[in-house]
Amino acid sequence: MSRTFLGMPGTVSMMGYSGKETFPENAAKAVRNSQLRFNLRKATGTIRGRRASVVGELPDWPDLRQAGKAIKDHTLRNLDTYLVRLEEAVTKAGGHVHWARDAAEANRIVTDLVKATGETQVVKVKSMATQEIGLNEALHAEGITAYETDLAELIVQLGDDWPSHILVPAIHRNRSEIREIFVRHMSEWGRPAPERLTDEPAALAEAARLHLRERFLATKVAISGANFMVAETGTLVVLESEGNGRMCLTLPETLISVVGIEKLVPTWRDLEVFLQLLPRSSTGERMNPYTSMWTGATEGQEFHLVLLDNGRTGVLADDLGRQALRCIRCSACLNVCPVYERSGGHAYGSVYPGPIGAILTPQLRGMGSELDRSLPYASSLCGACYEVCPVAIDIPSVLIELRGRSRHPVAERAGMAAAGWVFKRQGRLARAQRMGGRMRRLVPKRLPGPLGGWTDTRDLPAIPKESFRDWWNRTDGGAR
Repeated sequence: MSRTFLGMPGTVSMMGYSGKETFPENAAKAVRNSQLRFNLRKATGTIRGRRASVVGELPDWPDLRQAGKAIKDHTLRNLDTYLVRLEEAVTKAGGHVHWARDAAEANRIVTDLVKATGETQVVKVKSMATQEIGLNEALHAEGITAYETDLAELIVQLGDDWPSHILVPAIHRNRSEIREIFVRHMSEWGRPAPERLTDEPAALAEAARLHLRERFLATKVAISGANFMVAETGTLVVLESEGNGRMCLTLPETLISVVGIEKLVPTWRDLEVFLQLLPRSSTGERMNPYTSMWTGATEGQEFHLVLLDNGRTGVLADDLGRQALRCIRCSACLNVCPVYERSGGHAYGSVYPGPIGAILTPQLRGMGSELDRSLPYASSLCGACYEVCPVAIDIPSVLIELRGRSRHPVAERAGMAAAGWVFKRQGRLARAQRMGGRMRRLVPKRLPGPLGGWTDTRDLPAIPKESFRDWWNRTDGGAR
């Protein structure tokens, strides 16, 4: 099995990130980009407000949230049973099921399926799983061009960019930048942008619609992901807002869906819960404009389902970390995260940015690199992500656990060991406090060496002349 791949493309270096820096180093570059910070602040603030409004309409929202958590936990505990049931249902409905242990195997399966059709072009529905495995790059290496049809993904592709948000991949771009991308690059991929194109949203949407319509009508192979899979019937579900997904799912002669094995729900009744949770948590809508469902091969279309592991079974074996697999990719945690709002998604070095990426990426990819070891620290631990998560993933607890597993500098480990030795005995702590009070004038404002990072962004607290313990003993708790 090859190493789990989570999409660190060469284009990242073109945006100022080489892929080798840690998250703090990447974030330091991002916060110096005032336009990026403005774009992020405006977009996340808007989505936060819309979500709060529609969630507030439901008095049973906490119950829905707990129901979503319970369904996901039950499914993950019985994943082997439901995966077999799904395979049987899809096969019975005329579809073909393929199992992929890792990114390399998934890419090989999809590439072979496309080659078997004789086509050299495919259209795509927005899919995190295909970004995770680097499918576009794998297809390109075999002479196959993948055309993104989601508006934000189209912007990213035309701009030779990389997604920075789970739901809104081009959130880091404003409409003026999007217009420039359309004018300069749309002709390289097909129908050019209209002359005298303005940066009005309606004009930009119309330019994308005209550009994509020709592609929909001419392409015979489509690739999608899925928001959910229903084991009971073998049905796949895609929620979207533009209608491009509906075009990709129905017009081509061959449909290939690449889906993570954790996207299962057992029954249609379970699906109803998530069709309430996801739209409100993601786009701030009561329901998605387009909810497409299909079961096996329909209306003569050839259907292939590629079930992707790529490290998920390893995450499933972790008692605390497995809750990350509950994620329904709503991006609510990104929109409330103060760290993401200032650093953006590219700093995370993965297709999964924000709080959920900070716990999912190190588990899927491992913590062998400096970047991956730094991701659990990409958080203030404020807990806002947990409060808005529609399936109650306790992201702060997982972050703390992953921090404990990360390799720490020798000086830090020695300091923690010394502190543990002092705190273990009451007398030792009292003597240390008195010594600190006597030597308080000698304590530097910035910690030395490897420990200096802590005081780069905060002041070292002043040491009082008298410890609380000594004050209490001297005054009998303030009575004297």
